[in-house]
Amino acid sequence: MKSIAIAPSMLCADFRRLGEEVEQLAAAGADWLHFDIMDGWFVDNLSFGPLLIEALHQETELLCEAHLMVGNPAQHILAFAEAGADAIVIHRETVDGPAALLAQIRGLGRQAGLAFNPATPLEGLEVVIEYADLILIMTVEVGAAGQDFMPATLPRIEQVRQMIDQQGLDTLIAVDGGINETTARQVVAAGADVLVCGSYLFGHPDGYAAALAALRSAVNG
Repeated sequence: MKSIAIAPSMLCADFRRLGEEVEQLAAAGADWLHFDIMDGWFVDNLSFGPLLIEALHQETELLCEAHLMVGNPAQHILAFAEAGADAIVIHRETVDGPAALLAQIRGLGRQAGLAFNPATPLEGLEVVIEYADLILIMTVEVGAAGQDFMPATLPRIEQVRQMIDQQGLDTLIAVDGGINETTARQVVAAGADVLVCGSYLFGHPDGYAAALAALRSAVNG
């Protein structure tokens, strides 16, 4: 039975009661919290900032991950590290050479992640993957919740898994977008370790614990 982490995407949470949402997710068995940081430039939408992560991080022991969907990640890394983000993920599309920023994140005592949009080539990842604790494969177009999973992303997960295994690394593979019972099974079979889950989890008719249990059952059943 493979141990899979499930990271609720807080973009889909009820913004009126985020503190309560975090408590309920922790009680339901979530593994960590995924915060989509949008700047209105790299993606059209605006979302969270470091002050929100700082406030919620003080209320939970769950790992808090800042997914920087921003045009200039170097400008924001320190602020999110100081706010308490345990992991900081930058986008490959925003940096020419990600190794230096990944090393900076690690130097701040945080886990370093590198994200790829569906159309972004993976060429060159093999020479920088050793600097990453997490590779985030987007399985929908970046920037909006509620999209359908893109099956064409499955070979990309397999390709990253092969790189990690060939180099003997502990780097995790996360997937983000359109995750439900069916797609969870598919991405884990392809090599994913972490499921970022939004609409399915927060919209489940039987609640968070039932949704998490259903995902884990689908993966290991």
